[in-house]
Amino acid sequence: MAYQFKEIEKKWQERWEKDGAFKTKEFSSPKFYVLDMFPYPSGLGLHVGHFKGYVATDIVARLKRMQGFNVLHPMGWDAFGLPAENYAIKTGIHPEITTEKNVDNIRNQMKIAGLSYDWSREINTTEPDYYKWTQWIFLQLFKKGLAYKKILPINWCPSCKTGLANEEVIDGKCERCGTETTKKDIEQWVLKITDYAERLLDDLEGLDWPEKIKEMQRNWIGRSEGWEPVFKIKDSLFDIPVFTTRADTLFGCTYLVLAPEHPIIKDLEIDIENPDEVSLYLEKAGIKSERERISEVKDKTGVELRGVKVVNPINNKEIPVFVADYVLGHYGTGAVMAVPAHDQRDFEFAKKYNLEIVWTVKPEQGEIDKSKAFVEDGVLFDSGEFSGLGSDEARKKIGEYLSKQNLAEKKVYYKLRDWIFSRQRYWGEPIPIINCEKCGTVPLKEEDLPLKLPHIEKYQPTGTGESPLAAIEEWVNVECPKCKGKARRETNTMPQWAGSSWYYLRFIDPDNQKELVDKKKEEFFMPVDLYVGGADHAVLHLLYARFWHKFLFDLKHVSTKEPFSKLRNVGFVLAPDGQKMSKSKGNVIAPDEIIEKYGADAFRIYEMFMGPFGEAIGWSENGVKGVYKFLNRVWNFSIKNKDNKESPKELIAEINKLNKRVSEDLEKMKFNTPIAFFMEFLNFAEEKQAGKDVLERMLVLLSPFTPHICEELWEILGNKESILKQKWPEYDKNLIKEERIELVVQINGKVKDKIEAKNGLSEEEIKEIVFQSEKVKKWTEGREVVRFLFVPPSLINIVVK
Repeated sequence: MAYQFKEIEKKWQERWEKDGAFKTKEFSSPKFYVLDMFPYPSGLGLHVGHFKGYVATDIVARLKRMQGFNVLHPMGWDAFGLPAENYAIKTGIHPEITTEKNVDNIRNQMKIAGLSYDWSREINTTEPDYYKWTQWIFLQLFKKGLAYKKILPINWCPSCKTGLANEEVIDGKCERCGTETTKKDIEQWVLKITDYAERLLDDLEGLDWPEKIKEMQRNWIGRSEGWEPVFKIKDSLFDIPVFTTRADTLFGCTYLVLAPEHPIIKDLEIDIENPDEVSLYLEKAGIKSERERISEVKDKTGVELRGVKVVNPINNKEIPVFVADYVLGHYGTGAVMAVPAHDQRDFEFAKKYNLEIVWTVKPEQGEIDKSKAFVEDGVLFDSGEFSGLGSDEARKKIGEYLSKQNLAEKKVYYKLRDWIFSRQRYWGEPIPIINCEKCGTVPLKEEDLPLKLPHIEKYQPTGTGESPLAAIEEWVNVECPKCKGKARRETNTMPQWAGSSWYYLRFIDPDNQKELVDKKKEEFFMPVDLYVGGADHAVLHLLYARFWHKFLFDLKHVSTKEPFSKLRNVGFVLAPDGQKMSKSKGNVIAPDEIIEKYGADAFRIYEMFMGPFGEAIGWSENGVKGVYKFLNRVWNFSIKNKDNKESPKELIAEINKLNKRVSEDLEKMKFNTPIAFFMEFLNFAEEKQAGKDVLERMLVLLSPFTPHICEELWEILGNKESILKQKWPEYDKNLIKEERIELVVQINGKVKDKIEAKNGLSEEEIKEIVFQSEKVKKWTEGREVVRFLFVPPSLINIVVK
């Protein structure tokens, strides 16, 4: 008979809520803090793809509770910013209303899925009691000189009508709406994240994060170590410092290139013999996007500053100066020493403008291919006393030589730019600053926080560079806290990333109105032990949160250098058509529909069974039907055997094997394989007479995945206490014979592959499996296998030549 999932799930969800089953106990150790990246309530609800991560962390939370941990597993809403505001504009309903409605709906979706959050700690970034502390952190940044105002050429989204941080522009487009961005000069609030660049880079090493995420952050921070030689301008008091990582190629520098923004161009106006040509080029460069300027495929353009020469400090050779838009003013010094023989971009530019190409580095073996730049390290020649040195040694020696003459400094530069923090929008945290003509920029007093966002009817963006708040005269016009004269509030708001840069701390102490977080509670719960979310936040939320955390660490408000010790990324759930789920494509599947038809447990277990956690997988309702049938089998098997007292020995051995496999894979965050193990076990067990001991252990092991059906069957078996309070079982090693082993394959002494295989295979069978491996094929095909040696139980040595 089919189990009645609707009645069962409603019963247990109500009981868990009534009993406060998932409330975290403070200072009861050991602790385990498992956190999801909290969602934007920017639509009417979440789709099935969002729940892949939520179900996984719920399984981990339930497992850890059974293992004796005091689990903190909270949920909240990242409700300020562009996603929520754009949804409100689209629907024509005020963001206050849409946000509240969307939050209520998503919370309900999470509850009917049986997610074991501690709802007593729920937070919302739009609540004044929350953003009071977001504003407080901003004031601390301001007091320490890490928040400043500056007129900047910023990324501007014409559709969202607001400025964007560099991290919010993907391939030249707004990461939120996909519109091509432009540049606009606007006075902006900026946070000095660059002051933390070195620490943000160095501290990645100790984190248990996916390597690709760490690499993305490394590349975004972009540390470059090199020398900054000085090129003196002929017949002038001015000089131009240039940063280079290739001081070994300095003898091959035949011209200098300036970014269009470089201030020296204005200083040299009187010497430039072609001012009209240069001015026209600068004007054209000013309307190009950064993406256009640095594109690899575009034709490189530039204009010589005729009448201006600089002196190469290494050989005193006079060389011409160009302005070219492929050089960016914000990286390095905004000037580039061009070495066409050893840089492909410079090579193409030199060919186009018929400039001198001087070869000074050659490969250690063979000749130089002069049809393109030789960009590798090599051996110097035609480089004076440095000829014959390898590139690495030459970089050091040439830098030191120039340094002794005060013509170069050792330098470190970062690609990372300061964080553009203000937005010209309504739906965000007000910036707690007052602008006074007499006193300048005046911070709000801490006792006056929170500065509440006023309710206004016209919240649509203006596109003028000012927030809609600028039109609210009664809110904007205030008395200066210092001189009591006339002043105006800051009308820009904070970006959507502000509230999410510290929210993990608020969950620890959500009702504290006296301080950011209680010190003892913070020391107990931090860091977050497991953080789960999408890889798309690698250089946005994850970088910003690390920056704010390090700042709070310096102020001694937090006890750890990093907020998230372990990070795992969830793979996308694709629509049945293989595309990303999107309302505009009409291919979104809501969890509510699936839960209504098959129940929360079937929905949860399919989310995990559909494929490896970190990989993108297509949704299939047939797959849901399959796991629904499996749960019915679990139900019928349990009911059929509920009165049996003892289990046969082979079934006891099998449940121990299941116990081991499920435990080990859950620790590795493998969620799909345990479900396959359960199915294998049931196939074996259904033919046997299972006793209460086996049934109970099966239900405990299955309960993190499918808590409702397991609670009900646990109660039917006569247990008074909830299955939630049971200890995670340990397996008996003596009852388990390993059926599968891991073969370690070495080729010429180096491990090239690890292959899972059935235990007890003959050497010939193992050999056949090994040579079917793609990794082994890569190293053996087309080569002679001199020896194949199998060292039982699992080591393979292959020698090839």
